[in-house]
Amino acid sequence: MTVHLLGPAEVRGLAQRLGVRPTKTLGQNFVIDANTVRRIARLAGVGAGDTVAEIGPGLGSLTLALLETGASVVAVEIDRVLAQALPETVTTHAPGAAGRLRVINANAMAMDGAQLAVTGRPPVALVANLPYNVAVPVLLTALERVGSLRRALVMVQAEVADRLAARPGEPGYGVPSAKAAWYAGVQRAGHVPRQVFWPVPQVESGLVSLHRRDPPVTKASRQQVFSCIDAAFSQRRKTLRAALSPWAGSSTAAEAVLRAAGIDPGLRGERLSVTDFAAIAAAREAL
Repeated sequence: MTVHLLGPAEVRGLAQRLGVRPTKTLGQNFVIDANTVRRIARLAGVGAGDTVAEIGPGLGSLTLALLETGASVVAVEIDRVLAQALPETVTTHAPGAAGRLRVINANAMAMDGAQLAVTGRPPVALVANLPYNVAVPVLLTALERVGSLRRALVMVQAEVADRLAARPGEPGYGVPSAKAAWYAGVQRAGHVPRQVFWPVPQVESGLVSLHRRDPPVTKASRQQVFSCIDAAFSQRRKTLRAALSPWAGSSTAAEAVLRAAGIDPGLRGERLSVTDFAAIAAAREAL
């Protein structure tokens, strides 16, 4: 099967024909380098028989690379003009793959696994160039709502990539790190230079790889654990005793919960794993 990937001239020409001007509001920075999208598809490990969800396909650069692997792609695009143009782009540049593409003009934050199915098969992988301004909520929502996802490879702002992949005690560790760890093992998967985008963004980008795993064993719900995480990092320079005081009801209650969970009240949230937060949330419910 022959697939002609989009280069700089094709991307700019397609945007001009559609009257599309990349906007900061939607975080639109289109990839213009064929080697980059092929690299992403390779690192994602997708192939024939896989159903892949792509959020924000834009003009279709990454979509074509994913279809080139033999995978089926369900692309969720919020921009109506881009969503309507994508099937034609695929038919033109990868005519043999057009039957493996489904395009949904919608907000990805409102989708679930059943809605993202292609020929009855829900997606097993998420591969996307996520807009910088909504990358974390979009990713966490997909992991929450699409239970069929077993892995993901996303391109995000380099700083966001560092935060998502950070471990307890590392500088970037915080709410995104802890919440992502609830769903998956997370690691950096590479750097993406600014020059492969049009328009060229002001920041560097990075790749993040996620592999689904079971959440920590706990009697607390995910919502209760996430509430604890939010509280712990709301004032990250404070000790857990102080930071969790509003969440627990008082500093005395916070200390009692922490000691019941086996956590030193004098620690800060940045030292705790998602398993620790799950233990704290469960202890609060038990007291």
